[in-house]
Amino acid sequence: MRQANSVTETQASAQTPPLVLTALPGLPLIRPGDDLGALILAGLAAAAIKLRSGDVIAVAQKIVSKAEGRQVRLAEVTPSARALELAEVTQKDPRFIEVVLSESKEVLRARFNTLIVEHRLGFVCANAGVDRSNVGPHGAGQEEYLLCLPADPDATCRRLRETFRAATGAEVGVLINDSHGRAWRNGTVGVAIGVAGLPALLDMRGHSDLFDYTLQVTQVGLADELAAAASVLMGQADERRPVIHIRGVPYPLREGNLQELIRPRELDLFR
Repeated sequence: MRQANSVTETQASAQTPPLVLTALPGLPLIRPGDDLGALILAGLAAAAIKLRSGDVIAVAQKIVSKAEGRQVRLAEVTPSARALELAEVTQKDPRFIEVVLSESKEVLRARFNTLIVEHRLGFVCANAGVDRSNVGPHGAGQEEYLLCLPADPDATCRRLRETFRAATGAEVGVLINDSHGRAWRNGTVGVAIGVAGLPALLDMRGHSDLFDYTLQVTQVGLADELAAAASVLMGQADERRPVIHIRGVPYPLREGNLQELIRPRELDLFR
């Protein structure tokens, strides 16, 4: 990442510290009620990392949801008429659809194997973030569980940030990331679904570019950029690297929240 300013590229490089991401080792499989803050602090100690003000901790959504008990037992779900209707279109389990509906404000698109909704938190995504992967056993005779997104990811980030401040004195940023698809490109990328202690949206309007042109519309989804970088290390399968320490973010931290990243409905050209 490079700051938008009028200095030369050589000067900018000299002024910008390296951005270093480190996956914390040895975190156990998370269970409902686990103290994530304590486990992350132990992971930092195992990695010989001492938190500094300006650091950022990226936490995978799945371990937050598990710790907060956001699992749903599929056998206990009774599908509604609407879920049965959408199951015919998507060819998905109507019980799965019912859980998606319970986490959604509005269904935006329904096609074979695809259900796009506005999540109750305000962003648009597939299946309201409800997931089967890395939730629990799927073998014969095993109960199947679904996992929903955290109830209030921003609040979770604030609590973790306070835990880290109390333990270390450092003022750090915290984000929760999840993997989302995009309407205009193939492949999922990490995005922030919860933020505290860092700007979710970085407003560069009024800054000058390399040729002293004043930026008019440039806004950077900083929390999403960091979430995507962290996802490269976290992985998507059996990597077991759900917490990433980030050092060297080349912008000052401030308080932030998810709503900075939510495009107003009237400006959403994909609806």
